[in-house]
Amino acid sequence: MLLASYASDPALTRGRRFKEPQELPSSTRTTFQRDRDRVVHSSAFRRLVYKTQVFLNHEGDLFRTRMTHSLEVAQLARSVARALQLNEDLVEAIALAHDLGHTPFGHAGQDALNECMRNFGGFEHNLQSLRVVDCLEQRYPQFDGLNLSFEAREGILKHCAPVNARVIEQEELAHGANPQHGGVAHRFLVHTQPSLEAQLCNLADEIAYNAHDIDDGVRSGLLTLKQLEEVPMFEHFRLQTLVEYPGLKASEQQRRLLYETIRRMLSSQVFAVIETTRAALSRLDTQYPQLDATLARKLPAQVQFGEAMAQGARQLKQFLMRNLYRHPQVVETTAQAKQIVADLFEAYLHDPAQLPLEFTASRLYADRMPDLHPLQRIVTDYIAGMTDRMASREHTRLTGLRLLA
Repeated sequence: MLLASYASDPALTRGRRFKEPQELPSSTRTTFQRDRDRVVHSSAFRRLVYKTQVFLNHEGDLFRTRMTHSLEVAQLARSVARALQLNEDLVEAIALAHDLGHTPFGHAGQDALNECMRNFGGFEHNLQSLRVVDCLEQRYPQFDGLNLSFEAREGILKHCAPVNARVIEQEELAHGANPQHGGVAHRFLVHTQPSLEAQLCNLADEIAYNAHDIDDGVRSGLLTLKQLEEVPMFEHFRLQTLVEYPGLKASEQQRRLLYETIRRMLSSQVFAVIETTRAALSRLDTQYPQLDATLARKLPAQVQFGEAMAQGARQLKQFLMRNLYRHPQVVETTAQAKQIVADLFEAYLHDPAQLPLEFTASRLYADRMPDLHPLQRIVTDYIAGMTDRMASREHTRLTGLRLLA
């Protein structure tokens, strides 16, 4: 595929943290394709299949997990990337890796770990995703982590507070990052943008979870189509669907009505991103005849919805917050999940012998710890890597309690 001038070119990558043997000229994979493949073959990626999106893993087999969410983000992002002539392989690598650091039990687990680590540097899943690909995966004899390209790692680090950015930047420079460009957290200190591919993944993430949380919410019985009628964007496409397919009004056709409404809503958002971003990039092409990926980072974010669609997405997100994420049933299981994580943290902290030997013995904790509390971070790394069912099983083993049936 012919890339646009502002797309990330694998031939111009800023490279990997650790030098590797040069790829043969006959190699069938680019740098970004190798990044994607390393993510897919990682242990952390496989564990996503048993990690919560909204509904806990034990609540049903058909609800989204972190794995299916990541696949949906990758599919949406690749479709847009192809239309905009951005690098599809980089987009896919970032999309598949962006949630590798997520805890068991979704945001409940993250909040619980952050509270446990409040006095020891905190916890944030974006930082943990970078930590996974930089040092926690141990597959190669030459280095810890997956040794992904700068561009993939930058895209994975979606959010970063300045205090954390400064720590990462110091470490990156110590590992040989070019002082002129800085490391993957440099943009948070100088207020520039990531690659257009990373910007696209951020937006595809939002599009995907808004849509599939509607589907899972209705499937769970916590949301109804009647409730969703108050969401302007959803209602617009529901009525549009019924005009074309009036037979879907029947009660036994409600599932088809829901699917078709969500499908149209997704398509509309994708087309809005393509049209708005294409227009913005076209204006930049005229303004900057030498527009390339490096210059694009110095400009305001270009991958966007457009105001009307952005407003619709905000209204949908607000609806989901009120009616799904704060639903009493979700809040109840969230509280239980937080208790499991907090109990595990205390149990391992007071008896580190319960941790696997490879966690307590690995040199990476002595060599790569920016904080002064290695045991707390070791425990956090171990818990964050657990699946829902592993965390529940370990909690029962260590406490004798069973909080999630």
